[in-house]
Parts: sequence; structure tokens; C-alpha cells
Amino acid sequence: MTGASGEVTAPPSPDRASAADLMQFATGDGRAAGHIGAVLMLRAAPGFTVAEARRILGERIRAVPRLRQRLYRAPPGCGRPYWADDPAFDINEHIRQVRCPPPGDERALLDLAAAELREPMPRSRPLWSATFVTGLADSGTGLLVIMDHVLADGIAGLAVLGTLVDQGAEAAPARADRFPAPAPRARELAADAWKGRLRRVGRAGPEAPRQARGLRRIREGIIELGGPRPPRRRPATSLNRPVGPRRRLDVVAVDLAAVRDLGHAHGGTVNDVVLAAVAGALRTLLAARGELLGEVTITVPVAARQATAGGELGNQIGIMTVTVPATGDLGTRVTRTAEITRERKSRVRGASAALFVPAFLLLARIGLLRWIASRQRVVQTFVTNLHGPEDPLTFGGAAVRAIIPIPSTTGNVTVTFAAVSYAGTLRITVLSDPSRRPDAPALAAALRHELPAQAPRTRSFT
Repeated sequence: MTGASGEVTAPPSPDRASAADLMQFATGDGRAAGHIGAVLMLRAAPGFTVAEARRILGERIRAVPRLRQRLYRAPPGCGRPYWADDPAFDINEHIRQVRCPPPGDERALLDLAAAELREPMPRSRPLWSATFVTGLADSGTGLLVIMDHVLADGIAGLAVLGTLVDQGAEAAPARADRFPAPAPRARELAADAWKGRLRRVGRAGPEAPRQARGLRRIREGIIELGGPRPPRRRPATSLNRPVGPRRRLDVVAVDLAAVRDLGHAHGGTVNDVVLAAVAGALRTLLAARGELLGEVTITVPVAARQATAGGELGNQIGIMTVTVPATGDLGTRVTRTAEITRERKSRVRGASAALFVPAFLLLARIGLLRWIASRQRVVQTFVTNLHGPEDPLTFGGAAVRAIIPIPSTTGNVTVTFAAVSYAGTLRITVLSDPSRRPDAPALAAALRHELPAQAPRTRSFT
């Protein structure tokens, strides 16, 4: 390859999928189970049109190269799959406009978003979609962004949104990249794969410092996963049933300062309050069904990075599994939950990925991962909590009034939760399978009752 000054330069290294990316690819199948996303609620603004918003979005995705790439399998012996530009990329296949069904309120919008989650994403093109939703009761516009989990973890997904809004676009440098960039050739993939193998052999030497670092990372990963003892199977409840393709979304909005103050008063964090409140809400839900629930085992994703630029996607996560009390008053539960999460947190965030990702990939390769996931009785729910922007954002000059997160679920976990803070408000989305959770509205009401009394009552799009 010849550079601008005429010198010969080496071709760039292939952008390989990470082991965590491959794990998400193995657990998903292009359907709702592997999708994450968010709804941005845009306030009506003078001069704002959906046509102009589509144009703006089409321009800004250039700052996120992965949104124009797809995952390709490498030839045999040439290493992991790699990301490369999709030469057939057509923005019109990813951005569309729909009208919200009457009455255009929050319930109608959330039902529309849940229906969009069911739409498959062909793996023959970039794995994302953006839908502008008009016809809302307040004359605003919704922007629904959905990505396959193989594309990004929660922090990376939030970074994408930060790149697409006005503030991110102003900060992002202009890109004049060639598109599509040439895909790596087979000999380049093979050479890169062999370089990687030789590097791993070099790192596998007998030097004591390397061994010590490896042992420390294993210990950190074990701590994050919950300790050396095998996870305990939980008593059978209706929380664990095979999940179907349908989804329902419910949202609870609370004052972030009230949640933070409650956490600090009991030696915990916002995340500890969310975990304790989720446990209490699930206890209330099961009690109405005649089931007892004294404690809840929750899987919490742990990012190996604190933040990322919008162009740096992929999955860099570990998992922290915690069993928290579901009985007693909220303050007592927050105190105990904070003690438990402090014990679980490792000094190296996301260290558990080095342990559980290879195990998941092995199970996927031998065809057992989905079978085990649909029958496990270790984890009862997933809870994701992301720290979003503190200052208000705009898109195309329209104020972003709310960010509603959309989590994923899989296996036999029938209900999951995602929390995102934005401009002083914490929004918690309850994602459920309505065929397994017909009482999802009661669960959302129980969660709202669990959270601080200072929280504002939920209104349309609050």
C-alpha cells in the first residue's frame, strides 16, 4: 500500500471481533433476544422536520464507522471474524419513519418500540436501525435506535447516541474517509492471525511476573463472578421460564437526586438502590401469585471501560452476579446490597470476561449454550445501570426530553431491567415477555412504589 508521500506502508490490521462480540453473536440469532437500544424523545421545535432529521442522522453516522460495517467470517485458518465496510450499504435500509398508533401516548409509543424489537436484523448488512416516530400526542417526535448486541455493549451504545446528537457532532472531527474501504485480503488475514498466535506464544513464557499478573487477573475475575464456590441454584419460580419472541416495555421515571441521596444515606450508590428496589418489586409480584421470594440473584454487566468514543464499539464487559435480599424495608435492603456489591467488585473492572466468555463460546460451539440458558436456575433477572449525560441534549435543534433505555433478555429470564440517568432523571425500563409476564404493569407499579417518595409521578414521556 502506498501512502500520500509515495512511501510503501503496511496495510492496517484487520478489525477483529472480540471474544465478547463472538459470545453475543453466538447467543443471538438476529431476533429480539439480542437487541438493545434506546428511545430519544424529541420536543417539537420550530423548523424541525423528520426529513431534515433523517438527513442529519445520515451524515452523522459517518463518525461511527462500525455503523456502515458488517461482520465477515474469515477463511479457514485466518483467525476470528472481522469487521469491514459493507460495499452495499444503503442508509435507506436502516432509517425509516412510522406514525404512532392513536392515542400517541407513552403506552402506544412503548408498544410500537416493542414491536420494532421483533423485526429481524439480517446479518448480511450492518446490525442497526433507526426509526423516527411521529403522531405523538404532544406533537414531539420519537427516535428509536436499535442495535444487535454484537455491535456494542451498553456503554458503547450510549456513546453512539452521544455522537449522533448535536453536542457530539460539534465535538467530533470531520471525517473524509474513503468508503467503502478495501476489505482485508485472505493473505493479510492469515498473516495477522499468525502474528497473533506468535504474540500469544511469546506471552506464555515462564517469567514469574507474567504468571503473577495472570493469577491476579484470574482471582479478580473469580471475585467479580461471586467467588470460587459454584453458583447456587435458586428455588423454582415463575421468573424463570423459556422466553418467546414477544416483548413489552414499561418505564418508571424517578428523581435522580432522591435516589442518590437514599443510596448515600445507607452507604450505597444509585446502582445499589436500583438493585434493592428491583428485588422488592419482584417479591411483591410473586407474592400476588402466591409465591415466596426471600432473595433474588441478579446478573449485573460490568464494563471493562468507564467510557468510550462513539467510534469505538464492540463488547468489553464482565458480569457480577449478586444475591440480594428481597424482604425488609428499602433502606435495610440498600445497606445490605451495598455490602454485597462491595465484596463482589474487583479491582479490575470486567475481569470476569476472561473467565466466562471462553466458557460461553465453548458451550456455543458444542451446541449446549441455548439449551442450558433456557433451563438454568441460577440467575433470576438482569439489571443494567448506565450513567448518562448530566446536561440536556439536542438533536437537529430539538431538545431531547427523555432517554428511555431498552435492555435485552435471553434464555429463561422473563424480565430484565435497564436504568439510564439523564439530566437529573433516572428512567428504569422493565422489559418482559408478555406471554410469561401478563402482570407486567403490576411489576412496574411495584417498582415505582419501591423507589423514593420524592420521585415525580410518571406522566407521558416523563
